[in-house]
Amino acid sequence: MVDLENIGTAPVTRRRTAQRAEVQQALIQHSDGFIGAQALHAAMVAGGSRVGLTTVYRALATFAETGRADIVREPNGERLYRHRPGEEHRHYLICRSCGRSEPVESALVEDWARRLARDTGYADLQHTLELSGICGRCDAPA
Repeated sequence: MVDLENIGTAPVTRRRTAQRAEVQQALIQHSDGFIGAQALHAAMVAGGSRVGLTTVYRALATFAETGRADIVREPNGERLYRHRPGEEHRHYLICRSCGRSEPVESALVEDWARRLARDTGYADLQHTLELSGICGRCDAPA
């Protein structure tokens, strides 16, 4: 059982390992939406991987910390991850029905956050913005 309370509290190494590369590749393959560590691990095992669940949790935490993955939280608290293809922080619109996610233009939010940091004197300001709704496919009449 993975200790979810202490995930990310241990020192995180930045060296590239074969297992971390395998987790990253699996995350890239699932980049059409956010995915939880357990679901990603299950998909990897189904594909023949021998990477352990703890390794998947640690790799995903490292990716989020180093800006290689975006992260959102489910209402139940579970962290979901999505590969971040570039350096820039992104925001997503997420379907509450099927989980599909789409990046959205968020220049206004980013500008506001920079202004707020400047005006208040805060450094290294971080923020989370989650937008959810029901996508057109799920909302369409049957």
